[in-house]
Amino acid sequence: MSAAATGFAAARARTATRIKTLGPGLALALVVALLGVVLAPLVGLLVPIPAMVLALLVGMALSSLGARPVCKDGLDFAVRTVLRWAVALLGLRIALGDIWALGAATAGLVIVAMAVTLVAGVLCARALGKDDALGALAGAATAVCGASAALATATVLPRYEGRQGDIIFVVIAVNALSTLAMLLYPPIGHLLGFDPQALGILLGATIHDVAQVVGAGYAISDETGNAAVVVKLFRVFLLLPVVLAIGWWFALAGRAHGAAEVPVPMFALVFLALCVVNSLIPALPALDAAYQPLRSALVEASTWGLLIAIGALGLGTSARAVARIGWRHLVLVTTTTLVILGVAVVGLAMLS
Repeated sequence: MSAAATGFAAARARTATRIKTLGPGLALALVVALLGVVLAPLVGLLVPIPAMVLALLVGMALSSLGARPVCKDGLDFAVRTVLRWAVALLGLRIALGDIWALGAATAGLVIVAMAVTLVAGVLCARALGKDDALGALAGAATAVCGASAALATATVLPRYEGRQGDIIFVVIAVNALSTLAMLLYPPIGHLLGFDPQALGILLGATIHDVAQVVGAGYAISDETGNAAVVVKLFRVFLLLPVVLAIGWWFALAGRAHGAAEVPVPMFALVFLALCVVNSLIPALPALDAAYQPLRSALVEASTWGLLIAIGALGLGTSARAVARIGWRHLVLVTTTTLVILGVAVVGLAMLS
C-alpha cells in the first residue's frame, strides 16, 4: 500500500472514531435544539419565550439522557467548539458603517454603560459572597446581548463549583428581565420625555436580547426601531472585546480557564474579520449577489450552533442544581439590569 493510501486510510479511521465519539452527544443536542424551535411558536401563544431558552429548558428536562457516558464527549464539544464558532459567525450580522453612524457621543455612552455594568456585576457578586466569575457572567450577559453573551463569556471563565448551574440561571434570568424590559422601558422613556431617536438609543443600550430590542423599538416607530437595532448591534460588536477582556482579567489574577494561560482568541479574530467582510462586500455589486445567500446560510448556521450549544448545556445540568440557587443570584442579575438602565438614562439626559 502506498504512503498516500495509508495516510488516507488512517485519516478515514480517525474520522470514523471521531464521529463515533462525538455523534451521540451532538445528535442529542441537535434534537433538543429542534424541540426548542418547534415549541417556540406554540408556547408563544401564551407567553413569548425564545427558542434558545426553550432548548435550554428541554435539555434540563432530559439531563438524565445527557448524563450517559456515551454523550459526554459530544456535549462537551458542543458547549466548547460549536459555541465558539457560532459566536464567531455573529460577525456577519454587523456592518461597521451602521456602527460608525452612531456618532462618538452615543458610542461613548454605550461603552461607559457596559463597562460600569461589568464592574458592578463583579462588585455585587463579592458583596453577596459569590464568586467573581458569576459577577462577570451576569455583568457580560446584561451589558452585551443576554444569552449569547453568557454562553460566550462562559468559554473564558475559570472552573468553580456550581458553574454550570450559574450559567443556566443567568441565561434564564436575563431572558425574563429582557422580556420585562421590553414592556416597561418604552413607557419609562416616554415619561422621561425622550424623543423617538433617544428612546431607540435607550432601548438598544439597555435591553439584553436582540429580539426584545426589535420588538420594543419597532412597536413604537421605525425611527425608534432603527436606532435601537443599530445601538444593539454595536453592543453585539463589543461582545468579543468584552469576552477577551474578562478572560485576560482572570488570567492575570491567576485563575486562567482550563490549562491555558490566556483564552485563545481565534474565534474573536474570525468574528472581527467577518464584521469587515460584511461591511465591504455589499459595496461591491459584482460580489454582493453571490455573497448574500452565503451570508444568510452562515447566519442561520450561527443560530443553530447557539441552539445546539445551549441545548448541550441544559443536557449537562439537572434542574435540581438550578433549584439550589438562592436569592443572591436574582439580586445580582437584577442589580446589573438596573445599573445599565440608570447609566443610560443619566447619559441620555446629559446628551439631550
